[in-house]
Amino acid sequence: MKEHLSVMLDEVLAAVESPDSVETVIDATLGLAGHSIEILKKCPRAFLYGFDQDAEAREIALERLSPFAPRFEIVADNFRNIGLLKEKEGFSGADVILFDLGVSNLQITEPERGFSFQYDGPLDMRMDAGDEESCHPKAEEILRTADIRELTEIFRDYGEERYAFQIAKGIVRHREHGGELHSTTELVELIRRILPAPVQRKMGGHPARKIFQALRIAVNDEINALSEALDGAAELLNPGGKAIVISYHSLEDRMVKHRFRKWKEDELGEPVPRKAILPTEEEIERNYKSRSAKLRIFQRYEEDDEKEGDEI
Repeated sequence: MKEHLSVMLDEVLAAVESPDSVETVIDATLGLAGHSIEILKKCPRAFLYGFDQDAEAREIALERLSPFAPRFEIVADNFRNIGLLKEKEGFSGADVILFDLGVSNLQITEPERGFSFQYDGPLDMRMDAGDEESCHPKAEEILRTADIRELTEIFRDYGEERYAFQIAKGIVRHREHGGELHSTTELVELIRRILPAPVQRKMGGHPARKIFQALRIAVNDEINALSEALDGAAELLNPGGKAIVISYHSLEDRMVKHRFRKWKEDELGEPVPRKAILPTEEEIERNYKSRSAKLRIFQRYEEDDEKEGDEI
């Protein structure tokens, strides 16, 4: 069994109030089902839909969730399509919708997936790499075909990399001189050659970290997928229901923050609390992955609240 520590689990469970009244839960990022298991324990009447496009993760989640059968259904799909649940027979909205936007240890620690700059593996990075019908390009393909402008935009917009242009220019020059990039190690070594040593010392982290993040987001179209998933969540959330989102970098968190603000302006509900919840120092010590996590909660108004608002 893969080691798995669910980020901000206590805070997620605290947000699931009145557990006896929770009937439908959507875990939009099922992963290894850590959050889902605890939610099903807490909410005895709940049925859970878990979305994941990773075949290996689904297999492990199925095993871990088996004691709760038949109170769950695993959906082999990208979370951008959660809105399609409204067309499912018998589905009448969700009381809790959870998003944990981090990359799982399952993906990071398997070198053949190519997600980590710490392991040698192919430059793949597709979340649905096991799907023969995957429409996503591999990271290797992006690095082979994108021009300087395109690579700069990917590294700057998705990785918030200060040296995006320099790295993009170095990659294209490497190609022009017959160089190829097939593995994570080759990409890391090229980035180290491109950036001067004094620059690398000032970066405060691994010089390839933001580039790998940017490529993963680009490969899987994560920002557009998240936008579509949040749109779907707004349609599915029952009166009084909560959308709970854990993000790990500012690009995702800004989108969630702005979307929640838009929902409030549309009088759908409001963030509770108003600001993001951060992990405790104890959790960060226990689970280093949680250090950059931010949790935001949006609660839809009850029907009575909506009616009172209309009268005003």
